[in-house]
Amino acid sequence: MQDSKGDLVQGRTRWRRFAAVVVPATVAVGGLLAGVANGAVPVAVNVSGSSFKISATKLHAEGFAQYGSAVVKPDGTKIPVAAASINHADITNLCQSVKFPGLPLTMVIRAGREAGKPATADNLIIGMDYLVADATFHNIDIGVDAGKLSKGADGDHGSTEGFGQQADSADLNNVKQRAFSTHAGTFKLVGLSMSVQPGTECFADSDLN
Repeated sequence: MQDSKGDLVQGRTRWRRFAAVVVPATVAVGGLLAGVANGAVPVAVNVSGSSFKISATKLHAEGFAQYGSAVVKPDGTKIPVAAASINHADITNLCQSVKFPGLPLTMVIRAGREAGKPATADNLIIGMDYLVADATFHNIDIGVDAGKLSKGADGDHGSTEGFGQQADSADLNNVKQRAFSTHAGTFKLVGLSMSVQPGTECFADSDLN
């Protein structure tokens, strides 16, 4: 973001719930779900409904957009999310963890831990409801018609007249997010490792407060 003199402004952005992230406070989540019901809001279908955690030391995005969306569980339950749409991402020290339902076990995936060799993704779309990061956006526009977003993943945008924001690029440090869905055209996980461990997650729930 830039100030009145055109200088870049860097600040800490603590994105918590969807309603506080990408829509004005006067718009209720119920209105979003009504939009989902009548086909006005994009949705990601056939998700498990189980959330997972993603963390990274640094995420650099070339082409960033964000808009309101929802994911739909197999039983039809709709979960409001903020869709982060990225044309290309470099992700340093990536961690993804998901708990096994009913078991004291967690699957942990790590990649991009070697210096100068980040994990990379093209046309990345993440449906999340919590994000904590130190964020700097370059040439950001806030309040864009979500149906006209053009800087994120190729061809991806929100609903017409929905609230959206986009930037030429973004740098997020100390990233912690809770997500319900991730899609990428290409996801290159350099130095991939996967393990099943008792209880271990990428970060604690309290880190999202």
